[in-house]
Amino acid sequence: MTGFKNFVLRGNLVELAVAFIMATAFAAVVTAFTAIILDLIGKIGGTSNFSGYTPGGVHVGAFITAVITFLIIAAVVYFLVVTPYTKAKERWTPGEPEGTPADVALLEEIRDLLARQGGSPTV
Repeated sequence: MTGFKNFVLRGNLVELAVAFIMATAFAAVVTAFTAIILDLIGKIGGTSNFSGYTPGGVHVGAFITAVITFLIIAAVVYFLVVTPYTKAKERWTPGEPEGTPADVALLEEIRDLLARQGGSPTV
């Protein structure tokens, strides 16, 4: 029973459950927003659902609708989730201190040791 309790109370499991619930709720918002945008496109183009569009007998309408839906969802996720998250992370999370990368520092140390020994590195 202790193992089960540790499993359920583990931080990653709870965070994953919360993320799943939030993603499900956010998916409903994005779906509704996508329907609004498709309706606006429909007002301009004459139809909000291109599924019946078959130029030359080729059924490309469902693909066009799927591409438009994907682009709308990608834009919503980027502008309403990714961009604010990135800005908040930059603002409240300190960045790594700037310094010399480890490989460059090692090469500089080797150069300095060679210079102290009187040898001149050949290029």
